[in-house]
Amino acid sequence: MVGPAPGGGSPLENANPLIYRRSGERPVTAREKDDELPDSIDDREIFDLIRSINDPEHPLTLEELNVVEQVRVKVNDAESTVVVEFTPTIPHCSMATLIGLSIKVKLIRSLPERFKVDVHITPGTHASEHAVNKQLADKERVAAALENSHLLEVVNQCLSARS
Repeated sequence: MVGPAPGGGSPLENANPLIYRRSGERPVTAREKDDELPDSIDDREIFDLIRSINDPEHPLTLEELNVVEQVRVKVNDAESTVVVEFTPTIPHCSMATLIGLSIKVKLIRSLPERFKVDVHITPGTHASEHAVNKQLADKERVAAALENSHLLEVVNQCLSARS
């Protein structure tokens, strides 16, 4: 751990992360604008929902840190499933569960209830990936985490737009 965290908190684990270029905005098609046609949800739409989530430690988005990438988002609209793999910036990132929880909450809040959302760490990229994935897959643990007002406040900060 090095350097003070923003706001003077505990030291940052990854004080100098690599910053990646944001992908361009997706153009809206005529089909998407037509309210008479069914609009299926695709990988890019899910990526667009999560790309701007704020990192809990840095004044950067998950996309800018390459924590989320469109190629790691899989949607099956017919089966109502969404799978998102995310990659922490370092193998011992203590924020991995919080990042995964933020992604999961954003999707649960944004998608129709019919969708089953699976958020997990990209295999081989985190020292505790099994434990983190187990927590993120457990509906009761996620619900309990969101009942914790402090944790919910942190998640909401990750999901809020930066000014």
